[in-house]
Amino acid sequence: MNEFELIARLTRTLPTNESVVVGAGDDCAVLDVGMGDRLLLFKTDAIVQGIHFTADVPPEKIGHKALARCLSDIAAMAGTPTAAVVTLALPKKFAPEFVEQVYAGMNALAQQHGIAIVGGETTTNPGGLLISVALIGFVPREKVLRRAGAKVGDAIFVTGELGGSIAGRHLEFEPRLAEARWLAEHFNIHSLMDVSDGLAGDLRHILNASHVGAQLHKSAVPINRAAKAIARKGDAAKPAFVAALTDGEDFELLFTVASKTAVPLLDAWKQTFPDLKLSCIGKIIAGEGIKLRDETGIRPLTVHGYVHFS
Repeated sequence: MNEFELIARLTRTLPTNESVVVGAGDDCAVLDVGMGDRLLLFKTDAIVQGIHFTADVPPEKIGHKALARCLSDIAAMAGTPTAAVVTLALPKKFAPEFVEQVYAGMNALAQQHGIAIVGGETTTNPGGLLISVALIGFVPREKVLRRAGAKVGDAIFVTGELGGSIAGRHLEFEPRLAEARWLAEHFNIHSLMDVSDGLAGDLRHILNASHVGAQLHKSAVPINRAAKAIARKGDAAKPAFVAALTDGEDFELLFTVASKTAVPLLDAWKQTFPDLKLSCIGKIIAGEGIKLRDETGIRPLTVHGYVHFS
């Protein structure tokens, strides 16, 4: 049983109440707690030694990543983060100075985005360091964006470049909070999420939630130079293009808009975010699954993104 099969099994019987606008199955929970024109966003995420980072990673980068992952999910709903609590699980023998440096990385990112870290929990974990962050934020009621909502004919966009995050970018990425809020404010975005498990996997989440299919243009997918460099070193089993689809931990924005909006959006983006690439990589089509268009024609895309337990 892989990660998503387990999630589907566990979420079938989750209790709910009248505050729930969006429950399990999106980047954040969305709750209506009586704040008028604002909704509450609620998110938790964890990083585990040996899975998300190795023992030789500088502690400040560990702290940065622990908080940044949650911030990227707030960005995926076009929200603004406000406060976090942190669960810290440590082996019995730990260096207090190391833990302080982990927190220094978290604190720096929190201050950058005006976030309060308001407490948490500490416990023992014989298996190594684990950090779990729970984060709340807000979003205007009429501006919240979801995975569901892609429509046939939509253009598919992605920010930045994909693949090769293992070369270090997965520890240093900047959540696209300002960019997502700008998109929600200025354009009618139909669907949005962040790319955390690889484009091939995360695009399928949008398609499944929206009951549509997609056609990707191979030549349009932006490949990070780190993925190209890794491929040149001889990883023949994973060409750079496949890495861009499957590596994960890119934490870029993936979204769809009506095709008539594509050119005005691109033009406005270049003026507003000149240092961040934005690429139109395909279109939403009727049906299901992903088709890939390249120089040989159109065929089903068979690769998938990262999946825990698989």
